[in-house]
Amino acid sequence: MEQEETNSPEPAPEIEIEKWVYGGAGLGRWNGQVVLAPFTLPGERVCFEVDRKRAGLLNVRVTGRSISSPDRIEPGCQYFGRCGGCHYQHAPYEFQVERKREILAETLRRVGKIQPPADIGLIQAEPWGYRNRSQFHLANGEIGYLAAGSHKLVHIEECPISSPKLNEALRTLRRMMKDRRWPGFIRSLELFTNETETMVNVMDTEGGKRLARSFFDWCAAGIRGAAAGEITYAAGGERFRVSHGAFFQVNRFLLDALIGAALEGAGGARALDLYAGAGLFTIPLARRFAKAAAVESSAQAVRDLEANAATAGLAIEAHRMSSEQFLETAMADWDFVLADPPRTGLGAKAVEHLLRLKPARLNIVSCDPATLARDLNQLTAGGYRLEGLTLIDLFPQTFHIESVVRLSRVG
Repeated sequence: MEQEETNSPEPAPEIEIEKWVYGGAGLGRWNGQVVLAPFTLPGERVCFEVDRKRAGLLNVRVTGRSISSPDRIEPGCQYFGRCGGCHYQHAPYEFQVERKREILAETLRRVGKIQPPADIGLIQAEPWGYRNRSQFHLANGEIGYLAAGSHKLVHIEECPISSPKLNEALRTLRRMMKDRRWPGFIRSLELFTNETETMVNVMDTEGGKRLARSFFDWCAAGIRGAAAGEITYAAGGERFRVSHGAFFQVNRFLLDALIGAALEGAGGARALDLYAGAGLFTIPLARRFAKAAAVESSAQAVRDLEANAATAGLAIEAHRMSSEQFLETAMADWDFVLADPPRTGLGAKAVEHLLRLKPARLNIVSCDPATLARDLNQLTAGGYRLEGLTLIDLFPQTFHIESVVRLSRVG
């Protein structure tokens, strides 16, 4: 009698997580390929299923753990792992910031071919309730965030990294959405608060439909402290008007510390602030220097900056154009330059112009370690010395890394 063959399922592939890498995942290796596994910790052994394949790289979904890290903790949010906003809630906060310092140093070495300082400074604050601005998505009568790498909505009752005032406004919006007056074509909106005033900005609507003024009047009646079009934010002993569309930092606990770090070592007669936004750094620079100029491409941000300079009683030369455009024709009369570029960094052209201008000191506020490393490679090759590097953890519970670099001209 022949025996019936049975096909037992192949065991799921398993890897050991070596380290965290920028982007929020743990890195392992399998069959000669790099594997990126989210929500893991170094030292863990995990089983996985492949989500996406690229040359030599697998993005995977963890299906189980045979070895868990002793550092693993329970997340502080019920939506962690589904909502795409946070990446590190399964690790203690001190563990998070130490790994971020390691990632920053490793990126400078690998991408920039630069030896980072032996001591990378660290500025941190309360890791929960810190966000003063959040963008929410809406669909099928629900409001929340999108799942990571997806257009799927994750309904949110409360966001623990958002400030109390933001969560209060979110609860009000959920109630309003049950009212027949609610415009069902709203697809995303943003809340921005100084914990007294809250601004509601509609970011996207179905078919580009416009909202009637009555909608915002209704929001003003329902949301305590609702502000129309702008709010006033206090930071660094100054007051800043911030309008819809103007960039402003999102960590309400670290604004003063960020200003201090960005302006460390600032001295001389003439200062230039690139990518100035509403003037968070420009205003304190103008108090230290005889001449201060700011460059910003957003028309609304420039209007805010000029209003903020007037409020402070300061004369600031504001230029509405891209920083690269300004630098093309700028003269070499700046003692100190501060740059706070977007994630794309300064870029080769802007760096070339800065090397031509030769400011004695150059500080960079960076939100992406890879583009920072690329820019620093060019700057250090062109005659600048890296004097200091500070990690400012503006985005706890996430992989995002904000840092301030201090450079001085050699010779």
